[in-house]
Amino acid sequence: MTDMSLGRALRNNFLGPCPGWYKLTLLGFLILNPLVFFWVSPFLAGWLLVAEFIFTLGMALKCYPLQPGGLLALQAVFIGMTSPDQIWHEVSRNIPVITLLMFMVAGIYFMKPLLLFVFTRLLLRIRSKVVLSLAFCLAAAFLSAFLDALTVIAVVIGVATGFYDIYHRYITGLDQQAESNINAEHAQTLEQFRAFLRSLLMHAGVGTALGGVMTMVGEPQNLIIAKTAGWDFASFFLRMAAVTIPVFLCGIATCILVERVKICGYGVTLPDTVRQVLEDYERKTSAERAPQERTMLWIQGIIGIWLIAALAFHLAEVGLIGLSVIILVTSFCGITEEHAIGKAFQDAMPFTALLTVFFAIVAVIIDQQLFTPLIQFVLQGSAQQQLTLFYLFNGLLSSISDNVFVGSIYINEAHQAFEQGRISLEQFELLAVAINTGTNLPSVATPNGQAAFLFLLTSALAPLIRLSYGRMVIMALPYTIVMTLVGWLCVAFALVPATELLTEWQWITLPKL
Repeated sequence: MTDMSLGRALRNNFLGPCPGWYKLTLLGFLILNPLVFFWVSPFLAGWLLVAEFIFTLGMALKCYPLQPGGLLALQAVFIGMTSPDQIWHEVSRNIPVITLLMFMVAGIYFMKPLLLFVFTRLLLRIRSKVVLSLAFCLAAAFLSAFLDALTVIAVVIGVATGFYDIYHRYITGLDQQAESNINAEHAQTLEQFRAFLRSLLMHAGVGTALGGVMTMVGEPQNLIIAKTAGWDFASFFLRMAAVTIPVFLCGIATCILVERVKICGYGVTLPDTVRQVLEDYERKTSAERAPQERTMLWIQGIIGIWLIAALAFHLAEVGLIGLSVIILVTSFCGITEEHAIGKAFQDAMPFTALLTVFFAIVAVIIDQQLFTPLIQFVLQGSAQQQLTLFYLFNGLLSSISDNVFVGSIYINEAHQAFEQGRISLEQFELLAVAINTGTNLPSVATPNGQAAFLFLLTSALAPLIRLSYGRMVIMALPYTIVMTLVGWLCVAFALVPATELLTEWQWITLPKL
């Protein structure tokens, strides 16, 4: 390879192992954009850039969107579609979201032992598959309402990976033996175990969506919407409740239904031989757990209570609460080395960088006024039509791209319409609910829309349990139909009367914007 030409070396290095057609497509985008911007129409070029960026999000399995999306954003600045000042304005006004990703995700990283302990106990103590699925869904929903959904699903992946490795080592005898050495009986049991793990992971993934939509810290776009609307933790929960609580109940009912009916890959139980192997391993691990480790679990539980209380009473900005968790857990669990602390930030930083690229694309949308015609069209309808259209538009875009990106765009446009006097403050707050639920609920349709789903699909566990993109879409389908329809019905018919009732009771008030 020493005689490789410079051109070939550049081609190989550009976006690394990505497919050749993907590299050529991106290069085509970069060539086409300035031509359209300077010689056709800046407005058309802006929409072309948005479509290209959504394409990079949709192709996240081919290449992490930070690099191709970042190149598109850089080009947009260089050719004048937006300015560094506008990008910095968007970034600075969303500092709470950035600190949420930086500090809260890192803080929960140090509480993984407690979360692993909880999910392990659930899996081994509950024998009914329906009850177990319900427990995983509820636990993921509760945790995602207060923690980061990515971290919650990462913990569930860690539990599933650990159990898969334990049983796989057991049936192969030695770590060095190939899977082809597994006899037919064990192979059948292993396939059943894979199907069992797939269903649990999907229930947990949907649980993160059901819980994540309820609170301002459940998803990054929730915090963006909450800050723009001027809501605190309690206000956000109450304003979303008219939609999120019925969706939550129907989502739980769907969890029970798919397990009982055994459709779309659900209903598979844990094989008895696998359960015996896992229980033996758990008993051995528990017997070997040192008093110091048990103390750490208690400490993490107490800090978890502090986290929930601090968020519920809005004692500080979310990022600062996350930083307090880092300080408390590391201090009382003896984690003092810089290298050990640095590992906690590895999961969040790539997405934090990608979020900054989101804001660059949002800056282009603002400077080129790309959504102005669409927003004008929506605002021509009645107040009720505006709610349903915002919900449906957000849901459609979120299912094919990324809900953080979509939520950021639409809440900015709605807020701008309010500032220009085109909608009232009351209508803006109702639209904020429609935007938040629209980005969170229909987006479970594909791995593109939910970061937790995409994280699961790109994990090392996915190929081991034969979890492909198509299989995820099929397994998510019952939830997608139920959550989307119930959310739409609630936005259309329950949101306004419920908000008026809560206002009459003085549970919610209009913020000063």
